Amino acid sequence: MDSGLPAGWTIERVRALSGDSSAASLSLDRLVVVEVAGQGDYEPLRPDVILAFHELSLVRDDGEWFMGQLDDDGSVICWASYGSDLAEAIRSL
Repeated sequence: MDSGLPAGWTIERVRALSGDSSAASLSLDRLVVVEVAGQGDYEPLRPDVILAFHELSLVRDDGEWFMGQLDDDGSVICWASYGSDLAEAIRSL
């Protein structure tokens, strides 16, 4: 399932760059939030792509890639934006 990935990207390319042969695109029907720095609160994200790398995730919202933790219940809690470049975000894993 490559839908939603940036032009020129496939899940195979994501796996190759990340070194994670089990990297997968996840369904969007889950809670995704980002921590608000210094406030101990969360803001909801409305991602159009969610990529899972074991317990870590990259989530694209409004063109920005956020890194987060994939919880046991399927929700994702992100802590920061890693910019708009997928390759750079993957290298930050």
